[in-house]
Amino acid sequence: MLFPKTLDYYQIQLTVMLENERYGEAIALLRFLLQCQGQEERHYEEWQALLEWLETAFPQYIHSTEGTNSDLDPDEPDEEELSRRNAHFKLAEDSLYADKMLHIVMEEPLSEQTMLALGQLSHLTGNNKIDEALVEWLQTSKLPSLLQYRVLQTLHKRGMQGNITFTRGQEEVDIDIEALPLTQAEFPVSVQQILDRVAQHTEVKEPTLYYFAQELWSQFVMSIYGTQDYQSMLIEEDLAMDIWAATLHQIVSESLTGSRNEEEIRAMYGITENIRFRFEQAYRTMKQFISAGLSE
Repeated sequence: MLFPKTLDYYQIQLTVMLENERYGEAIALLRFLLQCQGQEERHYEEWQALLEWLETAFPQYIHSTEGTNSDLDPDEPDEEELSRRNAHFKLAEDSLYADKMLHIVMEEPLSEQTMLALGQLSHLTGNNKIDEALVEWLQTSKLPSLLQYRVLQTLHKRGMQGNITFTRGQEEVDIDIEALPLTQAEFPVSVQQILDRVAQHTEVKEPTLYYFAQELWSQFVMSIYGTQDYQSMLIEEDLAMDIWAATLHQIVSESLTGSRNEEEIRAMYGITENIRFRFEQAYRTMKQFISAGLSE
């Protein structure tokens, strides 16, 4: 039986694997989860459906239970290359394959299959109709912020150039597709340093808190990319970094322990009364992101 926090950990790991096209590892993890007892029936149904989808879409991974590339021949293609080949093989077999992937993304309920379909579309380059459909969808539909970002990443990987203007939350943003980060390491140094400040207070004494802080920060910065809140993180000054670091620490601590300890955490990061209002604004922004994520 998996404890709630352990289940959360595996769900996060599964999402990361799918986002990074580590399909062999995802299949192995799903097989493991299906063997665990004591979970809600809906979890088993979701895991089984996703496993069957992966095995159908990526049959080359069915017998790959190790899930890592560490023991592979260095001349063997990596998972991204295998995914690219698979997408083109599927397209050669079925001329409507791209349309089917677009249908999954744009018409079916948001799920792991949505992200898998976006991954396939990122490899089917040279088809401007795909770009046009995704851009129009971004501009005319009210999409979850993280899904918006995944669509932007797909357009980037497809080689699209120029800017896209659309609505994120209550703001109109203008995004340079070529400058969009594809990995956390590509985000500006100031954004990464905010997480580093949380690490200084938690990495050794509270490694679980730091792990969840990493995952929440990754999702959060993608969800607000291009907005005024995101722009506030790009100001390389200690005050702005400390406000966001304290906010992240505060919210993850609440999630894990159920208690606020706000004064203690604010003291850690030097959040005095005269900047408390800015801290509370950042706190509300991050809480809204979490609430939206739970309701989507």
